[in-house]
Amino acid sequence: MSLITASDLAKSFGPVDIFSGISLSIPKDARIAIVGPNGVGKTTLLRVLFGVDEPTSGNIARSRNLILGYLPQEAVLDSSHTLWDECLSALADIRALEAELRELEHQMSDPHQAEDALARYGKLQVTFESLGGYTYETRIRQILTGLGFEPADYQRPIPQLSGGQRTRAVLARLLLSGPDLLILDEPTNHLDIHAVEWLEGYLSQWEGAVLIVSHDRYFLDRVVDHIWEMRKDGLETYHGNYSAYIQQRQERWDLLQKIYLSEKERLIKELDYVKRNIAGQNTTQAKGKLRRLSREVEAIQSLGFAALQNKSWAEISILADISEHSMGVEEVERRIHSLRPPQKRPPHLHLNLKSNLRSGDLVLRTRNLAIGYPDEGRPLFTAPDLLLKRGECAAIIGPNGAGKTTFLKTLLDQMPPLSGEVILGASLKIGYFAQAHEGLNPDSTLVEEIEGVAHHMLLGEIRDYLARFMFSGEDVFKKVGVLSGGERGRLALAKFSLAHANLLLLDEPTNHLDIPAQEVLQEVLDEFQGTILLVSHDRYLIDVLGSQIWEIEPDQAELKVFAGTYSEYRAMQLVEKESSAIQQTAASRQNRLSQPRTSNEERRLKNRLKELEEVIHQLEVDLKFLSQRLEKPPAEPTKVQELGENYVRLQAELETYLAEWEALGKNLQPGGV
Repeated sequence: MSLITASDLAKSFGPVDIFSGISLSIPKDARIAIVGPNGVGKTTLLRVLFGVDEPTSGNIARSRNLILGYLPQEAVLDSSHTLWDECLSALADIRALEAELRELEHQMSDPHQAEDALARYGKLQVTFESLGGYTYETRIRQILTGLGFEPADYQRPIPQLSGGQRTRAVLARLLLSGPDLLILDEPTNHLDIHAVEWLEGYLSQWEGAVLIVSHDRYFLDRVVDHIWEMRKDGLETYHGNYSAYIQQRQERWDLLQKIYLSEKERLIKELDYVKRNIAGQNTTQAKGKLRRLSREVEAIQSLGFAALQNKSWAEISILADISEHSMGVEEVERRIHSLRPPQKRPPHLHLNLKSNLRSGDLVLRTRNLAIGYPDEGRPLFTAPDLLLKRGECAAIIGPNGAGKTTFLKTLLDQMPPLSGEVILGASLKIGYFAQAHEGLNPDSTLVEEIEGVAHHMLLGEIRDYLARFMFSGEDVFKKVGVLSGGERGRLALAKFSLAHANLLLLDEPTNHLDIPAQEVLQEVLDEFQGTILLVSHDRYLIDVLGSQIWEIEPDQAELKVFAGTYSEYRAMQLVEKESSAIQQTAASRQNRLSQPRTSNEERRLKNRLKELEEVIHQLEVDLKFLSQRLEKPPAEPTKVQELGENYVRLQAELETYLAEWEALGKNLQPGGV
């Protein structure tokens, strides 16, 4: 059963059409992401589905008693509650039951009311427990902690929270309320990596449906199993996560191109037959073929090549209004040659980051480095002696406020280190992309911004250059101050690519970029022959580019270095976490086993030992199966990663059970405790 169905939705604001032809169905177990270029109407569609906006045309049907939860990009939370009380407001039903139980407890002390109160209490208690009534405060703490709040924030009034904190507070309240369908618009915008990873895990266990708009490709890989690619004229459905979508999309684009080339070649051959026979002995056949060609060309111009595949003329005539009259040979020939390739691909920027100057092999080295501000009394963090060579990419990660941007500015010599030194290699030309696009002057036009870094370029050349970054027509004369975040990001990249640097210092380069632009930037950076220092929350980009991971840990005030990719780093952290848990569990069990036992306890431990042997055997079978799968891995990288993560998880479980089995075996031996 579908939670929401919609047919032929369209939305306009005055004369401006946002989208049309949207038909969809959201099942009760949906895990769906909507992707598409900025401005295509993704947020507007979410608002229409939630009911904030009405469609201009089309129909929406929602299932009876459907409970929806909606997180806008910038949530408005007009409340005087504390953060804790705001979370409690999402659990009004549970708290009402709790209050009634307390009242019934009071009534049970009255002999005249005790019997009825006890009967009512028993029924309510079952409902209260099933709704999580005894654990709701623990759930609140878990969710707030997962979303990055500290215990000191719990009693802070909502008006004192920042905009990002208010959005996280709304998300916490939504998760606690448990709607049937959770609609999330850029839910990772105000979360650091740790909070995003927590949200991924939480949504993987979510029992309701989820509909997401997000530019975080790594997040989509972990959370969704269907992708809706949105265009101005409809949705196209892809099965699987984001990585599967990329592969399927390329296959569909290649198929469309193949259909276009083969069908156009066929039309030209058939036209050639008509031209050779229209006045000869086969004139009847040629005229019949010309009539059919006339209808085909008209249908293709109306619907496209792909829409005509495997359809009868009866079906085609329903979809397109095809005239009955036949065109002349010259008209058919003109129309065939005017047919253009399919335009399914979204427009994208054309970025070139090549450098003509080769740097030395040693690009960056540090000694005894401490990063921070002199007036704070202590460093933000210290770093081991770092080494970065030509062609490498070091990805710098850490929570907001950890000092990532400060670190880049120290490397750029825009501020001194608290101690130690930074040594830069020979023949370096540095390009710096600032997170806040600080190099842009809000009073300048786009043309003036490019003129400032490319004095040799003429106006026509500048306009052509800006068109590669999707600025066309009179847009090039806009003031920087009126641009959107995404437009400012594209302009900053346009200026940045003119630097021809061989060492790139990138501070959140994908901020405000839509997914098509992120894909282009990733491809260009992956082919870049120089060296990259990357600060980013974009784990998909980090995983593709990073050859080293430099993580800043504020609690320890230190930077840790890992030589490898982000996926390898996360796998190592998982192993370390599981290993620590194993040691703690084994120590706890050993402590319990060291206590004197009764005969009943002895019997229970022997039964447990038998259970453990069965569990260990099954885990060994599962691990052998996974090992065989990894020897001949599937083609999809995400499937390989999933197999690897499952192997690590099962291995950790096996070690846990083996440790318990070994401890039990020792204690059950003669002479044991």
